[in-house]
Amino acid sequence: MVQTNSLAAELLDIALNAAKSAGELLSKRPKNLDVTQKTSIVDFATQMDKASENLIVNQILGARPDDGILAEEGSSVSGSSGITWIIDPLDGTVNYFYDLPAWNVSIAAADENGALVGVVYSPSIGSLWTGIRGQGSFHNGEKIKTGNETNLQKSLVLTGFSYDLVKRVEQSAILEKMIPQVRDIRRFGSAAVDLCFVAMGKADAYYEYGLQPWDRAAGALIAREAGAIISNWEGAEPDYEMVICANPALHQILITKLQGIRGQVAGEKAPN
Repeated sequence: MVQTNSLAAELLDIALNAAKSAGELLSKRPKNLDVTQKTSIVDFATQMDKASENLIVNQILGARPDDGILAEEGSSVSGSSGITWIIDPLDGTVNYFYDLPAWNVSIAAADENGALVGVVYSPSIGSLWTGIRGQGSFHNGEKIKTGNETNLQKSLVLTGFSYDLVKRVEQSAILEKMIPQVRDIRRFGSAAVDLCFVAMGKADAYYEYGLQPWDRAAGALIAREAGAIISNWEGAEPDYEMVICANPALHQILITKLQGIRGQVAGEKAPN
């Protein structure tokens, strides 16, 4: 246990330094951004995504050269230490492109049991979230926990939209049926910040299709350590198909509601 705590503290320190350095770099947003299309016209990266990733990877490997790397903009190192860093160098690129807030840097370090530490840093909203497995989560140094709302109709629910244009059609149909079931819905454009907002009780629940490991790794750890439950449609580990995050009282209620709505949407799409 002492070794694990010592390792976690070391990894958290590295993640914090890298996230803050990347946040400082990204805060110096150039007037002209070069856009590179990825999977679709709405999925793109800028030169700042890539510069941030290079900075983070270089800092991490400079401190721990035997670690693995999995990062959104293509950095991949297998590693031999048993630790893999899961990095989103600029989560919320669309927000960043339009000079809107809530973009962030998301960094997690994982071992064979999953994420061990996580950092989400969003300088545009003055927020730094951290978490260590088994040791809780913090926002700007203060411990956080999920809210305790038990009624879905009184809940603020967050969501996002897939880069897959076909999936967006299904998502919009589900969203249309979800709106009357909840107090309100918000879309901030950043999965990591959404997960952290649930972690600190600023929102009651969150769901989204199509999240890659780097989108959710740090935020999911922070949310879990704050008391949230995170799963896919079936209540198993979250995956690319679905991430559902909520306080414990709402989690199964939200799963049941989403499954029911998904069935309705599928039935409406089925040929007569």
